[in-house]
Amino acid sequence: MFYESLIFADRADAGRKLANAIQKEEFADPVVMALPRGGVPVAFEVATILEAPLELLIVRKIGAPGHAEFGLGALVDGDEPQLVLNAEAMRMVRPSEAYVAEETERQRTELRRRRALYLGDRPRISPKGRNIIIVDDGIATGGTAKAAVQALRQAGAAALMLAVPVAPPSAVASLRSRVDRIVCLATPEPFHAVSIYYDDFEQTTDAEVITLLKRAGAE
Repeated sequence: MFYESLIFADRADAGRKLANAIQKEEFADPVVMALPRGGVPVAFEVATILEAPLELLIVRKIGAPGHAEFGLGALVDGDEPQLVLNAEAMRMVRPSEAYVAEETERQRTELRRRRALYLGDRPRISPKGRNIIIVDDGIATGGTAKAAVQALRQAGAAALMLAVPVAPPSAVASLRSRVDRIVCLATPEPFHAVSIYYDDFEQTTDAEVITLLKRAGAE
């Protein structure tokens, strides 16, 4: 489902609009999984309106040697964090096995730290056999979303919906065949940056993430 270009007041506004669109889809008994940090305020509104549980899906990029912003793949949080490598990037860079193992372990440590920070010892919600809605505040290239989708498929999710307020048409096209449903409210062309489609796009803080997750758990 796609809508004409919109401007959102902030992430909460985007989440409410996104939830209204998702309600028109037949996607029973979902678990909403937020990509932190920016995806959490959006996902909180979605989970609240859908009366669905809210979980975090922490994804950490595996950067190339000397070029951390160039992703070789990603480590995706779960009962057993899953390493998802980009075959084309791996062929281009040809990193050593030792480098990939070392960087993966470094990101595994960061995953544990962030989950403990955000959720403490709260039990993880398993995606196995569940309908999952992956939520972020927008998509630029789609790399993180692709890693998340692949990991959730491998973890046994029953069905996957990707729901975002805004994304470029090219990213949506590349993701469409990987998920069961896509809900995207705005697919502007040309696409410049997620931030320009929000009046308020202040960085989401760790404190805000923690507060929203506590509120979701208490409701």
